[in-house]
Amino acid sequence: MMSWQIRTLSIIRFAAAGLRLLISGMPISIGSKAPDFTLKTKTADGLKDIKLSDNFGKKQTVLLFFPLAYTGTCTQEMCDMTAGLGDYTGLNAEVYGISVDSPFSLEAWAKQHKITVTLLSDLNKTVTKAYDVLFPMLAGVGDTSARAAFVIGKDGVIKYAEQTATPKDLPNFAAVKAALAK
Repeated sequence: MMSWQIRTLSIIRFAAAGLRLLISGMPISIGSKAPDFTLKTKTADGLKDIKLSDNFGKKQTVLLFFPLAYTGTCTQEMCDMTAGLGDYTGLNAEVYGISVDSPFSLEAWAKQHKITVTLLSDLNKTVTKAYDVLFPMLAGVGDTSARAAFVIGKDGVIKYAEQTATPKDLPNFAAVKAALAK
């Protein structure tokens, strides 16, 4: 193959990957009832079930989907969230980080980086698919959660929904806080 053909093929592959993201990258919309779920978290006491609807009627919920533990942007996001967790508590919100990693991997990562956000394992990708934030073939290694943020009101309705353009982009946390303050 000629070098221009290789470049053209690379551009086509990149465009196709972007198109896949655009097609699948539309999270469920604001005003929709949030799909309920029960996911596992790992604590010092063992595995624990976290059910979204347990917050309904009590507090708002922030869901932060992220691709993979032990990656630069995901570590930055969860460490920054840990540092600012008090802001969300002050807005009567529970914050959950969700990825396709195992609960054991998430626990080790949280300990290593002193992450105190509750991390939930969506190993089977059922919640990722329910919120329509599946990122197909991230870096060619497999399907993961896209980076996305949702604010769910006490009534169980989505007040804010965002999927970032790329896995390296962070959600608009000012907009998340504004949605919580409404």
